[in-house]
Amino acid sequence: MRKLALLLIVLLGVAHFASVSRCEEDVVAEGEAEEDSDDEDEEDEDTEVKEENGVLVLNDNNFDTFMEDKDTVLVEFYAPWCGHCKQFAPEYEKIAQTLKENDPPIPVAKVDATVATDLASRFEVSGYPTIKILKKGEPVEYDGPRTETAIVERVKEVAQPGWKPPPEATLVLTKDNFDDTVNNADIILVEFYAPWCGHCKRLAPEYEKAAQELSKRTPPIPLAKVDATVENELASRFDVTGYPTLKIFRKGKAFEYNGPREKYGIVDYMSEQSGPPSKQVQAVKQVQELIKDGDDAVIVGVFSSEDDAAFEIYNEACNALREDFTFRHTFSSEVAKMLKASPGQIVIAHPEKFRSKYEPAQHTLTMQDSTSVSEVQDFFKKHILPLVGHRKPSNDAKRYTKRPLVIVYYGIDFSFDYRKATQFWRSKVLEVAKDFPEYTFAIADEEDYAEELKSLGLSESGEEVNVGILGDGGKKYAMEPEEMDSDVLRDFVMAFKKGKLKPIIKSQPVPKSNKGPVKVVVGKTFEEIVMDPQKDVLIEFYAPWCGHCKKLEPDYLTLGKKYKGQKNLVIAKMDTTANDVPNENYKVEGFPTIYFAPSNDKQNPVKLEGGDRTVEGLSKFIEKHSTKLVKDEL
Repeated sequence: MRKLALLLIVLLGVAHFASVSRCEEDVVAEGEAEEDSDDEDEEDEDTEVKEENGVLVLNDNNFDTFMEDKDTVLVEFYAPWCGHCKQFAPEYEKIAQTLKENDPPIPVAKVDATVATDLASRFEVSGYPTIKILKKGEPVEYDGPRTETAIVERVKEVAQPGWKPPPEATLVLTKDNFDDTVNNADIILVEFYAPWCGHCKRLAPEYEKAAQELSKRTPPIPLAKVDATVENELASRFDVTGYPTLKIFRKGKAFEYNGPREKYGIVDYMSEQSGPPSKQVQAVKQVQELIKDGDDAVIVGVFSSEDDAAFEIYNEACNALREDFTFRHTFSSEVAKMLKASPGQIVIAHPEKFRSKYEPAQHTLTMQDSTSVSEVQDFFKKHILPLVGHRKPSNDAKRYTKRPLVIVYYGIDFSFDYRKATQFWRSKVLEVAKDFPEYTFAIADEEDYAEELKSLGLSESGEEVNVGILGDGGKKYAMEPEEMDSDVLRDFVMAFKKGKLKPIIKSQPVPKSNKGPVKVVVGKTFEEIVMDPQKDVLIEFYAPWCGHCKKLEPDYLTLGKKYKGQKNLVIAKMDTTANDVPNENYKVEGFPTIYFAPSNDKQNPVKLEGGDRTVEGLSKFIEKHSTKLVKDEL
């Protein structure tokens, strides 16, 4: 009996253990099933199209499925933190209700562009809110008022069965129609673009809107575009090296476009450009006022009539320089008499406040039948500046780009009460400037150029007047703080002329060890590393906070390792937020900026244009421009 009892106990134990095991397995299975169910629920929630106050909520996962069978959909791309979006929300909900009652109903949706980043990128959303009408999945731009009436009216128009987008106002040019088009146009703006270029894609809708607006003018101003990746001959002919490149053509002659790149800016700029480059003056008083109170040289062409052959040459010369100079002309004998000029002469007169005993008050060019456009332009450039002018942020880029430039900084004010003090210091500069005609001299307000003074190490000099020289190649020189007078200034300029001054360069400390695959360049080592005539150098200018730079870093390091065996090729990088780039030919206008400095032409580095910053793309760039690459070492 005992044996039987023990056997029963054992059998009961085994049965219980099996039962518990089954329960645990069931629990695990149920848990896994619940997890699978949760995942499915999350996926269902993500792809399910919900509705909030009548507005459908779309995202990266449900957008395309929703759009498949829809003719017309209104979509708002928004950001939850955007104030304009919050203000617009009640109006958008009214729009949704109105279009819901339409026959047939028109869906109204919204996309959180901060979460649905793929959609935001696909539809090139760069601001909030962005409104797009999708017709059979293709976006139709909407840039009208953000009101219920205006938006509903436009959506209903697009929703009509026979609606088609209007033809592009932008002309498409190829080698077959380019010359005929630009040669016959009084003025036309042409964009050279690449289909893959992000900047071109951002410009495209603004450019087309500007084209539509300018086509309504009388006479219309045409805008055109050229795919430079297809039309290589045209791109090469007009020196297109980056995208987008915009050029103005007048009867086939190309001029640089230096205007804005958004609709209204393009429209205003081209409207201004379409007018004559020179304005007519009819009264003596107009010229007298400009000379008495003006800030810039007064240029006046004197002609007998519009049919004067010299007037045609003058206009052509003015056209190319209309961005940098203000031109005037006259047919008035009284104005000619006041300027002591005859028909066929061009006068450049400096404002009274910039005149001195060391220079003529005005310069005159007498035009002959043989006078060329370039001779007229050279005359403008040579005499536009007085011996010592006033350098300001508004004229800096147009007037004071020539180097070396000697600048005297102090508190400048030409108003009546302070003119005497301003001219006192300017007269000291004039005494020196007359002896150094090879240099440009200017005075500049210390507050306007506080950052420049700081870069020269003079922001806390304690002196009323400070002096700096901007030399060739981006080099800067500062006069040691000292009480200013003509002799002190002359000694400083003479020391510069004799090469006795050391340039001021903002620089991090020179790295103690610099043997890595990517050389670290600082301000003090730029000349030694980048400008080494024995080596090709690929240099990346970066900012530590730049996201694109951080993304590039591992590929750039790989690139350095790939070419580490090349003794005459250097892969380098420089933090331009902490170091000066002491050479003006290496301009840094964004991050990262990459240049290739060939061993035989350091003053003409090749800038990497386009978006291919992969190891393969950078390798091709190096191999295309290298002068020192040893192929079998790779």
